[in-house]
Amino acid sequence: MPDLDPVVHQRVRLGILSALAAGGTTSFTDLKTVLDLTDGNLSVHARKLEDAGYLAVTKSFADRTPLTEYSLTDAGRAALVAYLDAMEAVIEAARPS
Repeated sequence: MPDLDPVVHQRVRLGILSALAAGGTTSFTDLKTVLDLTDGNLSVHARKLEDAGYLAVTKSFADRTPLTEYSLTDAGRAALVAYLDAMEAVIEAARPS
């Protein structure tokens, strides 16, 4: 079994990283909707990814309304690719010959 990154190997955090890899910079509201998460759940997991250096957060205002946007850092993209590579190896090893 490969050594999986515990920050990435969690359903919600993997979903956040995957959504950002596919869609680029995404707002808090859009991520919450796409992943069907509560505000608190998204906030906690996004913070873990930010603390690991995998996520960049930009806070601004749009028409006096707070706007929080997330994007993958280079380290976040590398961590996601490494995780996917490790999972592909697991899948390949589990397939019958």
